Amino acid sequence: MDKKNTTIGVLLLIAAFASAYFMRPAPALQTTAAATTTATTTAAPAAVPALVAPAAPVATANDAAFAALVGDNAKATVTTLSNDYVELRLTDFGGAIRDVAFRKYFTAKGSAEPFVFNQTHAAPILAFSGYPGLDQNTHFDLVSATATEVVYRTIFENRIEVTRLYTLSATGDTTGDPYRIRHKTTFRNLTNQTAPLPNIISLGTSALVSVNDAGLYLNVASYDGEKPDVIDRGQLEGGGFLSSMGLTNNPAKPVLENAGKIEWATVKNQFFASIYTPEKPGTGIIVRRVELPPLEGSTRPNIGLTGAIKLDLPVLPPNGTASFAGDLYVGPKEYTRLAKFSHNEDKVMQYDRYFFNRIFFSGYVAPAMNWLMNSMHTSVGNWGIAIILMTLLLKVISLPFTLAASRSAKRMQKLQPLMQAIREKHKDQPQKLNQATMELFKEHKVNPMGGCLPVLITIPLFVGFYSMLQGTAELRFQSFLWAGDLSAPDTIGRIFGLPINIMPILMGATMVFQMRLTPQPSIDSAQQKVFKFMPFFFTLICYNFSCALALYSTINGLFTIGQQLVVNKYTKDDPTPTPLGVPSGTGKKIKNVTPKKK
Repeated sequence: MDKKNTTIGVLLLIAAFASAYFMRPAPALQTTAAATTTATTTAAPAAVPALVAPAAPVATANDAAFAALVGDNAKATVTTLSNDYVELRLTDFGGAIRDVAFRKYFTAKGSAEPFVFNQTHAAPILAFSGYPGLDQNTHFDLVSATATEVVYRTIFENRIEVTRLYTLSATGDTTGDPYRIRHKTTFRNLTNQTAPLPNIISLGTSALVSVNDAGLYLNVASYDGEKPDVIDRGQLEGGGFLSSMGLTNNPAKPVLENAGKIEWATVKNQFFASIYTPEKPGTGIIVRRVELPPLEGSTRPNIGLTGAIKLDLPVLPPNGTASFAGDLYVGPKEYTRLAKFSHNEDKVMQYDRYFFNRIFFSGYVAPAMNWLMNSMHTSVGNWGIAIILMTLLLKVISLPFTLAASRSAKRMQKLQPLMQAIREKHKDQPQKLNQATMELFKEHKVNPMGGCLPVLITIPLFVGFYSMLQGTAELRFQSFLWAGDLSAPDTIGRIFGLPINIMPILMGATMVFQMRLTPQPSIDSAQQKVFKFMPFFFTLICYNFSCALALYSTINGLFTIGQQLVVNKYTKDDPTPTPLGVPSGTGKKIKNVTPKKK
């Protein structure tokens, strides 16, 4: 059994190391866009703050593996719709959405500039693609523009009239989500001949958001009504370990196309997403990589993703009309907001994407923890305090189970001399050894698995909280104590280039102290070394994760320490189990239960 436990411990360490290696943050620095000047038609009456305009077309390497970046046409006119949450900027070239600025979310800590989604892009959002003559370079006439609605119109080759309508919820309108845009495109055939229609619509371009963004949630995803399908950058970049050794040929893919039912499709990064939900399901999704402007101070390439959805559109009949419509959400990945939508758009959060998340039911735990954290924040108004209160509430709920497990572990520790005596007595009789051991547990009312219960409760909560934090936009740039951003490491300085993160160090200290308080069974030296090393290894793994996760673990550890002190105080005077052959309840102390050597 000891060898088996040692093996399990080593395998867990290997799994943790692999997790730390493959999920380590990659350097990502912010880009600075050069300002360009465009004429602007303001449809919204509210004043619009000065924003950084998208960069001019960026020269990239002549590499077919990447989609080309584009800037504004020199003759483009931008029309703006806005409310208290977003500033939607539409261009008359393509009759589409050039970019979207978020008034509640900023580019950097302390900055007044809103974060702009699709600022540097391969195409405007909802622009046509793959249909020469009717794409992002096609000029549309502005038919009308009000505070909530913009209409564009063009005639393609004197054959097809195309009208594009965009509607944004006004400030104070509670009937719709302020980040959601209603869109409709209508085609009218001006001839007596049938005509195919453009059926590929751009979803936008996603990029890394900060120096702490590892790119794990920068992807293009879709939902078929049952489960989401996620396409990462790695699926297009080729290479890999086997390829580097010449064992396989895995070249970079210029484009990746997945066919199938598409209820919604999204292009997203760690905190923000563009989600298009058509009225009629689409038939496929198309993904390409984008080489973004070089990141300042980094030698690594800055690679984003651009995506498009393929729609199921009929052939346009002679003198006939056809249309498609849908809802476009461009905004933060706020679970409580996305959960209100009717097509499971909340699955964009990826709470249960990885196998490790699924085996610990993260898909159920993470949404509940997100809701609980938001509820606490509504009450106290501070995200750090909300995390602390949420942690304490979870500990109180699980208190009866953990107390029972702690008492069981304490009793189990006191049984170790008797168990050692049984092992010596039946060391060559495995069946009798197991039978005697079970009788000992039954006699002293000890559950050998009782000590595992706190771990079984804690791990799903920890994994769920980790999953929830990865895309929770609400925590971005929220400060607590010395931490300036709960969604990032709480680095207070550097020594020889190494970051000093206080919260993970506190988390590791509580784990070490907690381990010293917790009763430990008699285990071999190899297992003891594994258990002693675990707090340090776990601290190393979590060192560059968001400090909100370390805050949760630290509070959880402090509560457990207090709980264990109480358990140790009230169980230290329990009667010591009597040795074999002595009736229980006599209270006699065990002097020597090890058989004497002959």
